[in-house]
Order: sequence, then structure tokens, then C-alpha cells
Amino acid sequence: MTFVELKGQVKKRRGVERRDRRGVLTDRAIRRARENGELWVDPFDDALVRPAALSLRLGHEAFALVTTGPVDVADRSTHPDLVLKEPDAQGRLVVEPGEVVLAPTLEKIGLSENLAGLVDGTSDYARLGISVVLCGQVSPGFGLGTGAVLTLEIVNHLRHPVLLYPGVRICNLMLFASSGSELPYGELPHNYSTDHAVVASRLADHVRHN
Repeated sequence: MTFVELKGQVKKRRGVERRDRRGVLTDRAIRRARENGELWVDPFDDALVRPAALSLRLGHEAFALVTTGPVDVADRSTHPDLVLKEPDAQGRLVVEPGEVVLAPTLEKIGLSENLAGLVDGTSDYARLGISVVLCGQVSPGFGLGTGAVLTLEIVNHLRHPVLLYPGVRICNLMLFASSGSELPYGELPHNYSTDHAVVASRLADHVRHN
């Protein structure tokens, strides 16, 4: 085999490796995924595309988790109530110390079977004692066809209230390319793939059937 032939084979293998490479989507790939329909975002603001993530904004409706006694995960009647939190006079969301608040993203998201996501809070909020996401996995096929909000689980770890602003960037969605899912998330039982608003935990449905 000549040097030219060997060089050609190496170049060809590298081309295949590049096409098969999987990993986090950077800004160019995020925009490309949206253009080709792999990623659906509504409303979409190109200014929220970051070097390796898509920022999402806080929605306009939030609920406090309020308990009246011990919570049995298998008994829906003991689960926390979702109590609507009205904004203050300046339109801000007030999160009390130790409070757990469920709030939707402003954006509805849809992922193809070839994408997976990971939602995380930002350093800006973490440095103010705020946890934005307690469960960050977004499975392939989430929101496919209809789009769905992501529900954020916001916790205030400070000793005083924290005031948040709906419509403002609050978290990042990292996206990962994959080889494709045999069973998209939306086909699993008791999923959250079509939610357009915050809903209560469906864990009792899973526990009862196990």
C-alpha cells in the first residue's frame, strides 16, 4: 500500500469517526438541531443559545408544595398540595426560606429520539443560595410532537426570602446527541411529556404498579 493510499484510508476513517461522534451539542449544533427539527423550542430566542447549552426562562405560574403530614409516596392523598403563589406587587415570585416551589419554564421543549438533555441551574442563582433543578434529566422523545414545559423545583437555602423574576433566564438545558432511543420517553406510562403546565407528582402511579 502506498503512502497516498494509506493517507486516504486514514482520512476516510476519521470522516466516519466525526460523523459517529456523540456528545454535547455546542451553539452551532443547537441551532442546526432546531433548523432540522431535532429540537423544538417555543418561544425561541437566539440570544439564549450559549456555547454549549440553551438557556431557559422562568414561566409565569408557580406553586408551593404544602404538606399537612407525613408523605407516603404510594398514597396520592398524602402528597403535598400545589398551592398557587401569587406574584408580589412588582410581579416577582417570592420564595420563602426552605420553601419548595414548582414552576414551569417559559419555553416548551421537544426533543427527537436522537437527543437527550440535562437541565441545571446557573452559577448566578447558586451563589444566591437558590437551587433551581432537583431532577435534571430530559429523556429522548420528551415533548415530541406537542412540546412540553420543563418543571423546575426551586428551593431557597437562605434565611430570608428570595425574589425571582418571571420571563428571565433561570437555567440551562444541555443537549446530547445519541444513537437514538428504541422507546421514546413519551411512550412510557405516567410520563410528563405533554404537560403544558405544572402538574403534581405521578410517583404513586409507578409505585402502585410495582
